[in-house]
Amino acid sequence: MSDLESQITTLWESRDNLSAVMPESEARELVHSAIDLLDRGEARVAEMVDGEVVVHQWLKQAILLLFRLAEMETIELGPFEYADKIPLKHDYQASKVRAVPGSSARWGAYLGPGVILMPSYVNIGARVGAETMVDTWATVGSCAQIGERVHLSGGVGIGGVLEPPQAAPVMVGDDTIIGSRCIVAEGARIGRGVVLGAGCIITGSIPVIDAETGEELGRGMVPDWCVAVSATRPRSFPGGDFGLPCVLVLKRLTEGERHEKSKLNDILRDHGVAT
Repeated sequence: MSDLESQITTLWESRDNLSAVMPESEARELVHSAIDLLDRGEARVAEMVDGEVVVHQWLKQAILLLFRLAEMETIELGPFEYADKIPLKHDYQASKVRAVPGSSARWGAYLGPGVILMPSYVNIGARVGAETMVDTWATVGSCAQIGERVHLSGGVGIGGVLEPPQAAPVMVGDDTIIGSRCIVAEGARIGRGVVLGAGCIITGSIPVIDAETGEELGRGMVPDWCVAVSATRPRSFPGGDFGLPCVLVLKRLTEGERHEKSKLNDILRDHGVAT
């Protein structure tokens, strides 16, 4: 893989004049090899290493080169017609993935065994871990990294990022529930075992605050094993006092604690929200 990485990096550095490096057909073959690695889950755009996000820029570069090298083509599916540069994934059943009619995932997105796609969308470079459900009208943006046994509830929007190549994508840990209509974007990190209440918005700049202590735990990062909801914090401006968005950690869960729906709803109802 290291040889392929160096070749993709070379192509990227000469992206405005690829023919000076190699014939276009050879460049396309190299790029397709990199995208195939992503598609099969043998490589990933980003991963957590010692608590930090490590981005493998060359794989993002391969995706961006694919858009340069690919040509528009007509795709027909029953009565529907599309025009795009990137084909869709195939062979779901062989991959032990359940894809309900109305769902789609692009080539270059990895779906682990046991993934369930309700009518939803998964973009190129994304990784969805085993036994995760992408519920109705949820979207997983380019290069987002979703863990195993996650539930992305109805209408959840997971943001994507391709440029710049070094930018960290959204990371969602294992055993997490993202409530209906949540938006998780701009490289936000959701830890393992998190329950994120419905309608929560978290980006890389949104502060996460501990409800018991008032301590700001960081920005755009929800810690492992907790229940968190959308909230506001007061701020004064020349025009008046306004509530700016934040994420409030309501309760800490013991590591490995199962998400029992009735108990979670009791916690969230006390604060006027639900999953």
